[in-house]
Amino acid sequence: MRIVLASKSPRRREILSFLGLHFDIVSADADESSAITDPALLVRELALRKGRATRELLRASGQWNDDTLIIAADTVVAVGDEILGKPHDAADAKRMLSLLSDTAHHVISGISLLYGDREIADFDDTLVHFSHMTPQEIDWYVASGEPMDKAGAYAIQGLASIFIRKLDGCYFNVVGLPVHKLNALLTAELGMGIVSLSQQ
Repeated sequence: MRIVLASKSPRRREILSFLGLHFDIVSADADESSAITDPALLVRELALRKGRATRELLRASGQWNDDTLIIAADTVVAVGDEILGKPHDAADAKRMLSLLSDTAHHVISGISLLYGDREIADFDDTLVHFSHMTPQEIDWYVASGEPMDKAGAYAIQGLASIFIRKLDGCYFNVVGLPVHKLNALLTAELGMGIVSLSQQ
């Protein structure tokens, strides 16, 4: 079986490598515009779109066959009714971090698996509790540059870890790839979990 990660994210690549999987990276641009306001439904749909766009790219280049597994994901941060994507600039990053300070928010990742004619999609939700961040701490963190390409303007595996009190749910989901959900979907839907795939 050929495994394809439909993502340019270095964090998702590191997670799959850590799990011992052998995979290729093939990422196609997908339309991410949507009128969906429910964050769980949104990331589920976007993960499917990314997987489908990658499958079409593989088909067009003659690289698709029924023994190819595509893994795609999308992650958002949700605070109340607001969905936080990547910040547009430093001011936007500071605004997002001010929203997250001294509160709990949801990090929701959609995940899709495309295998043969099967399309499987689900999501995982982790509640992240931030401590209070002073304006000086927010300025310091934004000046580090770390928030600028991250949903919600922070990286749990980076400097932002000093502001996170606790998690309710999967840590890797916050990083960008919910490994427990991935293994559960692979096992339940395709009959092959991470352990069997890593031994190929």
